[in-house]
Parts: sequence; C-alpha cells; structure tokens
Amino acid sequence: MRSMLRSAAALGLVALTGTALLAGVDFMTADRIAAQERRVVLEQLGQIVPQASDDSLLDDKITVKDERFFPNGQQVTIWRARDHGKPLAAILKFNAVNGYNGDITLLAGINANGSLRGVRVISHKETPGLGDAIEVEKSSWVLGFSGKSLENPARERWSVKREGGEFDQFTGATITPRAVVHAVRLALEYFEMHQEVLFAAPAETSGSSGQ
Repeated sequence: MRSMLRSAAALGLVALTGTALLAGVDFMTADRIAAQERRVVLEQLGQIVPQASDDSLLDDKITVKDERFFPNGQQVTIWRARDHGKPLAAILKFNAVNGYNGDITLLAGINANGSLRGVRVISHKETPGLGDAIEVEKSSWVLGFSGKSLENPARERWSVKREGGEFDQFTGATITPRAVVHAVRLALEYFEMHQEVLFAAPAETSGSSGQ
C-alpha cells in the first residue's frame, strides 16, 4: 500500500511539474506569438493600403456579421484607415464561400469613394495549377480589381466573361474566379450601404466583437 501511495505521489508530482512547465512556456511565448501575428496582419494590410505602415491601423477595427452580404455566419473584420481623422479606406477580411474546394479568404481595400484599392487572397484550398491563379504570386489576375467599383464595371457586369461579365476566368477553372468576383461585389455593396456607420462605430477593445 505504501509503495502504491509513493508511486501515485510521484506521478502526481511529475504531472504538476509538467503542467507548470507548459504554463510557463506558454506565458513566455504568448507575447512573441501575438507580436508575430500583428506583424503578419500588418504586412497583409500594407499590400492593400501602403499608408498603413504602423500598428495604429490594427487597433482601429470592428467586426460585423451580415448574412445577406457575408453568408454562412462569417464574422468580417474591418480595419479603418484614416488621414488626419478623415476616412481614407476600409479593409475588409471575409470569405468567398463558393470556391471549388471551400472558402477563399480575401482582403479587400475599399476607398471612401467606393472604388477598390486592391484585393488579395489570404488563404484557399483551390486546385494547384488551376484555381490557385487567384494568388498574386501565381498570376496578376487579382490585381485587376484595383480601381474597380460598382459603377466600373456596372453591377450587372460583375461576373466572369463566360457569363457575360467583365472578369477573366481561368482555363479549366471558372468556379474559383466566379466565387471571388461575386464575394468582392457583395463586399462593395455592403460598404456602399453601411459606410457612414462603419467609420463612425467605436473601435473594438481587445476581446470585444461587433454586431
């Protein structure tokens, strides 16, 4: 019995020691991981809004949900870029939900006048050699959104050319570019309807979320 108690005590001590060590490592690396995540996000945003060169943009953000424009219950992060307090652009992070192999996560920068600063693909699971042409590293296709708006082209032309629209499809892959074009158009329409509210809403504090 005494031997069993000693063994149980030893195992308990090992478990407690291991837990304490893991907690200590997590505590020491949490700040480093958070800083790395902020750096990556800032680099991504800087591709859309070059003026976004400091951490202040990361803190001027809100989160929204709107099933009409961003389906499947997704939460959309919106960073607000300002010039001496005046709205300059909004950068939206959202999903195109009709990709060939699942969601395609996008960043879209929209100027205060409703035109696109640019679009970038953050993540996707599209077919290599076909759908992955949406990546700026693979082709210039996504750069074609820059300067576009709901008036250029007209709303009815926001589709791929195979469907009578303005945007190129890929050889052997229409679903992927169609999903991206559709999602970007919805983001523009959301911004058009909610622009004043988006820029007037108070920035979120750490751990808070939007409506």
